Amino acid sequence: MATVLYLFDFDKTLYAYDFRERLPALARLTGTSEYHLAKSWWSEGHEAAAEAGEYATTDEYLEAFGEVTGTRLTLEQWVDARRAAMTPIPASIAVLRRAAELGTVSLLSNNPIIFRDALPVLAPEVHEILGGNDLVSAALGARKPERRIYTRACDRFGVPPERAFFVDDSGANVRGAVDAGLEAFEFLPIGHGYNTEHLLEAVESFATA
Repeated sequence: MATVLYLFDFDKTLYAYDFRERLPALARLTGTSEYHLAKSWWSEGHEAAAEAGEYATTDEYLEAFGEVTGTRLTLEQWVDARRAAMTPIPASIAVLRRAAELGTVSLLSNNPIIFRDALPVLAPEVHEILGGNDLVSAALGARKPERRIYTRACDRFGVPPERAFFVDDSGANVRGAVDAGLEAFEFLPIGHGYNTEHLLEAVESFATA
């Protein structure tokens, strides 16, 4: 049987993520206003461009951030602000670990290169499970839910789309994966937690399909 590939989103799938915590942290660290940062960097599309691969390195990202916002931001400050918005979802990380026992695992996350470079510090337990398979959209030159990001991810591992399983909190991203021929699972909050039990069942079932 061909190797199976499990592709996991990161934000709101492996880690809870709240931009409302990140922006104030960035404002404090850079000495400027939340409004200025949100408008100049995010609203003008620079973060989306970074996620699509416009800035090929961490240094290029930080340089562009400084030019656009008029502030200086170090990698350490970027990490501190990003970490302030993140909380691990232990049950989801446990499913990732189980998936790594059943096949090949990788991230497939809409994030810039700076995120990939900082992953060992931001989420060391996830980084350890992935073993370096840390695909982000910036490295693939496309953002979810574009069809090509899914096919490019599969090509990286030499796995046909029908042998790839994708999990994401976004319905649009899940539909994009299905349209590209992957099996996909929508990660959802239920009650006081998430549908991780169903995710585990789907992961294990896919390995034997």
